[in-house]
Amino acid sequence: MAVGLAISPAPARGRWSANALPIGIFLVLAVIPLVALVTGGGYLVSLGARVMIFAVAAVALDLLLGYGGLISFGHAAFIGLGAYAVGILAAHGITDALVALPAALAASALYAFLTGIVCLRTKGVYFIMITLAFGQMAFFTATSLAPYGGDDGLTIAARSTFAGFALIKNERAFYYVVFACLAGSYLFCRALVASRFGRVLRGAKENPVRMATIGFNVYRFQLAAYVIAGALAGLSGFLLANATEFVSPAYMSWQRSGELIVMVLLGGLGSLNGAIIGTAAYLLTEEWLAGFTENWKVIFGPVLVLVVLFARGGLIGVWTELVRRIGRG
Repeated sequence: MAVGLAISPAPARGRWSANALPIGIFLVLAVIPLVALVTGGGYLVSLGARVMIFAVAAVALDLLLGYGGLISFGHAAFIGLGAYAVGILAAHGITDALVALPAALAASALYAFLTGIVCLRTKGVYFIMITLAFGQMAFFTATSLAPYGGDDGLTIAARSTFAGFALIKNERAFYYVVFACLAGSYLFCRALVASRFGRVLRGAKENPVRMATIGFNVYRFQLAAYVIAGALAGLSGFLLANATEFVSPAYMSWQRSGELIVMVLLGGLGSLNGAIIGTAAYLLTEEWLAGFTENWKVIFGPVLVLVVLFARGGLIGVWTELVRRIGRG
């Protein structure tokens, strides 16, 4: 009995240390509208919503990149498809989220399935190039949609309604809808990674031949992960279209896909917490540097190189090392 009492607090401390960071992240995100209300900074709410929207896509990409070892340079295409589903339906007078959201998820998931069937037949640099090719195919298709704005993009008259009610017209209400979507995406991916599915996906990343030898169909698991990531990126696109009330082919560009990869790398591969932190760090640094010069990328580029060279685990790795040293002290 005494032994049981002696060892039982250790797992509890382990669970708390594992959950402290995500709890802290979501607490900070939850209070941003309250801080903005006190300080009168309405822009803070829109900036926080933008960070969370791209964090949804980054979390989805980390599922592929960090846990599956699949470097996709076409991830932004799924965001664009989700956004265009909202824009095209709105252009035809269908503005209810109960229609637009399933359409955005279905369009992105279907495109992920159809392209994933081909992409996942390849490995390494070939996988990178073919995902880039499919991403650019979606981009150029969007630029050719003259009835929906073509190169100029498509303006959406108003945000989506929910069963006819304009629930997200208010900025703070929309912020908490985005917050709920990010929390749901994070918890879903976290549960997925901890499940048997996630263990097979991680095993396939390390040694696909061994996983196939013991009886797992690696291709099917990777295709399922690819479709899930695509659908979550479509959710990000749905939110982005409503946030900006505008849809553009630029959402699908390979530069956007590259930025998403940088966000994941900056936060730390194979850490869903890192995907959120990396997204926030990237977008907030971009916002800060853009206030000094329009050539902010000239400054930001070397900073990213230094992070990659000296913080191999990204910002989450720096945090983990700091916590470890404090624990030793």
